[in-house]
Amino acid sequence: MILVIGLLVWIIRIFVLLVFIRVLLGWISPYPRNSFMRFFWVVTEPVLAPIRRALPYVGGFDLSPLVVWLAAIILTAVLQSFTA
Repeated sequence: MILVIGLLVWIIRIFVLLVFIRVLLGWISPYPRNSFMRFFWVVTEPVLAPIRRALPYVGGFDLSPLVVWLAAIILTAVLQSFTA
């Protein structure tokens, strides 16, 4: 069970890293035009899109990556509490 929880925590951390990279690339070019940027878009969009639809834009900023980040922190803390 500890191995499964550890694997889930790593997957969540990798996903948060992918979201962070997407945010950085989004500042450079808001729409993916090459395959490198398209990868981050395709991987993260299924999670970010429903959150984006539920949240309003605040001052023109998309808050969905922040919500994913906060949810990942809470979820990893809950998962790690099962291993202690």
